[in-house]
Amino acid sequence: MSVLLSPAPAAGHPASRPAPAAPPVRKPDLIRDDAGALQAARRLAARFAPEATLRDRERRLPWAELDEFSASGLWAITVPPEYGGAGVSNVTLAEVVATIAVADGSLGQIPQNHFYALEVLRVGGSDAQKRYFYERALAGERFGNALAEIGHKDFKRRTRLTPDGDGWRVDGKKFYCTGALYAHWIPTLVVADEAGRDVTYLAFVPRTADGVSITDDWDGFGQRVTGSGSVSFDNVRVEAAWVVPFLASFEKPTTIGPVAQILHAAIDLGIGRGAFEATLPFVRERARPWVDAGVARAADDPLTIQQVGDVAVRIRAAEALVRRAGRIVDAAQAAPTERSVAEASIAVAEARALTTTASLLAGSKLFELGGTAATLDNLGLDRFWRNARTHTLHDPVRWKYHAVGNFYLNDRLPVRHGAL
Repeated sequence: MSVLLSPAPAAGHPASRPAPAAPPVRKPDLIRDDAGALQAARRLAARFAPEATLRDRERRLPWAELDEFSASGLWAITVPPEYGGAGVSNVTLAEVVATIAVADGSLGQIPQNHFYALEVLRVGGSDAQKRYFYERALAGERFGNALAEIGHKDFKRRTRLTPDGDGWRVDGKKFYCTGALYAHWIPTLVVADEAGRDVTYLAFVPRTADGVSITDDWDGFGQRVTGSGSVSFDNVRVEAAWVVPFLASFEKPTTIGPVAQILHAAIDLGIGRGAFEATLPFVRERARPWVDAGVARAADDPLTIQQVGDVAVRIRAAEALVRRAGRIVDAAQAAPTERSVAEASIAVAEARALTTTASLLAGSKLFELGGTAATLDNLGLDRFWRNARTHTLHDPVRWKYHAVGNFYLNDRLPVRHGAL
């Protein structure tokens, strides 16, 4: 396994130092219930917030923070109780992710695909696979992802799974591999030829396997330290027990899509909350009132007050929709039917529509209400808008509105896939 770094980092840039070949594993705490998960998330958020701006500006990869994050036990909170985990609700899962994203949007996003992989495993894995990989999660190991292909839609050219004795070989290249850089396992979307028909699986590939190359080449202007670069696989050996059915899981009603999407909604919500929380002290302490307001403090400017109120209402509404969506996803997990899963997808689409607009609004209003002083580079306040704009591009919001409208107007159930 090799780790390649971003091309031409700035002199002295932290990314110019080699990343560890494999992340260490610390025995994590065991979180037993929803209350414990929320408490741990709040504690970590307080620790992660102070250097979030510095990590973003210097593109300082958060190895130490992630080690602490996974050692907290939070990365195992969706492991079902029968396998030794807390099995927290989706309401709690979303709030945990949002809480971390308030402090640092990148840290909030990194475990998204970890939880997604655990849900794919819950739905489609065998009991033996669940026991093995849930134990890995409970032991503190992190799952990244290698889902998106580079450039091609033709299945014949996608990352392939080919037989190799009693196991398989993986060949291909992926991008947008959030968390892969920091992971112990890289769940990888692969296509296998079975009797002339392409079948899609999720292969759990060890990060340290021979033939795995990770390139830290994510250079988006937001979510800078998510490790969302490239992964290539060159004749990589995987065991048969590490390959889990994927598209077959969508042939029946499952909550894989709604769980993936509520995590995205939670990330956007957290980024928006963070922007709003940064706006309030800046307006109180540093912003100038407009001359026509006739007041000495920006915080007494009536139009500023109105705008702050507008952002607050939208953030609160987004929170309410995310909580509502979490409850509906919980119900669909307990009793998955065509209707219950469709209702879960629509509830999450509604939440995502509002978390998208609310997070972007909050990031923009931070500058509008803070004034020119808020744009000073040393403050790093632009990270909220950049992070929101970058992350909200996951799965276009215009299609969320389409799915919601079609459901209510025509009783059309949404398609089942990971983006809805």
